[in-house]
Amino acid sequence: MTDTESGIRKYINSKLRGALFFPDDFNHLGTPTAVRKALQRLREQGLIKRVTHGIYTRPKISELIGEVMPTAEEVAQGIAKRDKIKIVPTGSYALNALGLSTQVPLKLVFLTDGAARTIKVGKRTIKLKRTTPKNLLAKGKISSLVIQALREIGKGKATTTEINKIVSLLKQENIKHLEHDISLAPAWIKEIMQQAIEKE
Repeated sequence: MTDTESGIRKYINSKLRGALFFPDDFNHLGTPTAVRKALQRLREQGLIKRVTHGIYTRPKISELIGEVMPTAEEVAQGIAKRDKIKIVPTGSYALNALGLSTQVPLKLVFLTDGAARTIKVGKRTIKLKRTTPKNLLAKGKISSLVIQALREIGKGKATTTEINKIVSLLKQENIKHLEHDISLAPAWIKEIMQQAIEKE
């Protein structure tokens, strides 16, 4: 076993199962070629699994189903953390994340300030779409999702049930974040979001 392989094995074993690993995590342990070869050997030995190109994990273990691989959502967050970029869920993924749709999208679309790219994770796809800084200024996790979900539904198309659910969710948002994010939304979305404050 090489020093690089030994170092990588030790590092991986020190992390919780389910953590994501990128070749760049091991730059301090050897050359890119040595790291790539070590990761290949550790895969062959069964210590790690490849999630997608250039991303590895030591899967969590479930008593019911055995190995559990990271979700596409976790992979997207891992890439954002590694690349120090912002990502905002959009479209049907935003609807699903808020519980406004039970359909689990196979394609997760995120707005980002990083490079546009598409990543395949099992049967699902992560698409990062470059956008203007203004679209990434929202501070609240819920309010950010709400703005994107309503854009997906369309102006004047949200049902009373959907609006009530959105208002209920927004009441759980940090009030300062909510007030900040309302100011970023288009006028018709502002009207809906404002109800979460007016009904306090």
